[in-house]
Amino acid sequence: MDYAYQDIAKMIDHALLSPTLTAGDLDQGIQLALIYDCASVCILPYYLKRCAERLRGSTVKASTTIGFPHGGHATVAKLAEARQALADGGEELDMVVNISKVLSGDWGYVRDDIRAVIDTAHEAGKKVKVILENCYLNDAQKIRLCQISGELGADWVKTSTGYGTGGATLEDLQLMRKYSPPGVQVKAAGGIRDLDMLLRMRKIGVTRVGASRTAPMLDECRRRLGLEAIQAVVSATPAGY
Repeated sequence: MDYAYQDIAKMIDHALLSPTLTAGDLDQGIQLALIYDCASVCILPYYLKRCAERLRGSTVKASTTIGFPHGGHATVAKLAEARQALADGGEELDMVVNISKVLSGDWGYVRDDIRAVIDTAHEAGKKVKVILENCYLNDAQKIRLCQISGELGADWVKTSTGYGTGGATLEDLQLMRKYSPPGVQVKAAGGIRDLDMLLRMRKIGVTRVGASRTAPMLDECRRRLGLEAIQAVVSATPAGY
């Protein structure tokens, strides 16, 4: 194996973005991310403050979405979302580009829209993942978005929301890695359901994945590495963990 458990766990943004999740579901999801020691919890915006409070003192970051899922919010609305997320303790913001403007070829608007959120987050010392929603785009549009995101200092470019007509593909990830500057990381999201797919993405250079099947993937990772199952570890952990 060319990886340790921590290498894989810290690739996963545990996604809690389904509109049907209850407050109880969200609390359980946060606890799961803590137990498995994921990279972050990407949660519905209204619950971000509670999430950040629960994660305080851990190595799991609180994250949320901006302009989700269709990206068509006015820039001022995305800015308001970003400022609220930062005030609520968000450390990473996953923003959707204005897909309509991308398809219209209005690159000046697209650039200004992305810049507004990146600049606001960076001024607060926080990070931004720019969601392209590749299922609606051609390769030239994907490449241009990677270039713009790089020029603006995005921290990641991300394939998808998980709510479009398609999710992450290996071909798109290879394209995004090729046309993004070295300092811009690549995140995959949408349809990542098993460890083998995550490992294939890792070989391409992907550093984060958005996933809801976090527990099965990390359970399998631990099994392959010959580690104790998480439930056994949790059972032996003192209360208050």
